[in-house]
Amino acid sequence: MPDKSKFLEDVGMKNLPFPMRVLSKSNPDGQPTIANISISARIMREFEAQWIDRFIQVLHKQGKKIGPESLRANILDYQTRLGASAVRVDFDYPFFIEKTTPVSQEKCMVRYLCTYSAKSSTVGGTSINFKIEVPVITTYPVSVSDKPGGLFGQLSIVAIEIASEKDVFPEDLVEIVDRYAIAPVYSYLTEEDQKYIIERVHSEEITSVDLVGEIKKELAHNKEISWYSVSCTNHGMLHSYSTAIGIEKSPWIPST
Repeated sequence: MPDKSKFLEDVGMKNLPFPMRVLSKSNPDGQPTIANISISARIMREFEAQWIDRFIQVLHKQGKKIGPESLRANILDYQTRLGASAVRVDFDYPFFIEKTTPVSQEKCMVRYLCTYSAKSSTVGGTSINFKIEVPVITTYPVSVSDKPGGLFGQLSIVAIEIASEKDVFPEDLVEIVDRYAIAPVYSYLTEEDQKYIIERVHSEEITSVDLVGEIKKELAHNKEISWYSVSCTNHGMLHSYSTAIGIEKSPWIPST
């Protein structure tokens, strides 16, 4: 066993802004964005003064495009060059999708917050996770469906995190969430669009519990995804707190 006294736990750096191109279904070359990069590493004490410079060198050498395949190779490079027994790198970035409004068919850009997390250790091997947060509208839990105007909505932020050996596009994950919500969230709506969505909020009942359940079924039957978690944070308009629900893949959830 290695002498643990020779290692520093969780030596790291946070929020380094860096221009990158990220996986995009609509752009084969990747969507340009600015990622905030954070890293933590377990390194030998003799490396303490040098590790940050070596990390920056590796980052510039590896190029400016990230995805599951490149990260799987890059994280091993980070671990080797830093002389680390364990290393984790997180890339937080905004991703934009062009959406069409439901009635007027106007185009608008909607921002989604994404994270690639790459981990590698001499004991646990390598893992790459992707996370995306998708804002949608769901039914407020104390709504009353049998009275006119008794249904009303709330803002829900759905967070999907997956592990996959192959590319899973963020656009496809957003499409799954939007399909089962009352309505997506747009950056622009005409009066006709607003009226349409308000009418849906007052006529359809889709709770965050229903939404998470349907998303789980989709992910469980996707053979490309080896692990997933789905969580939903709900911001109701009557309380100062938020509610949450979540689930992740476990042995009793079917994978086929």
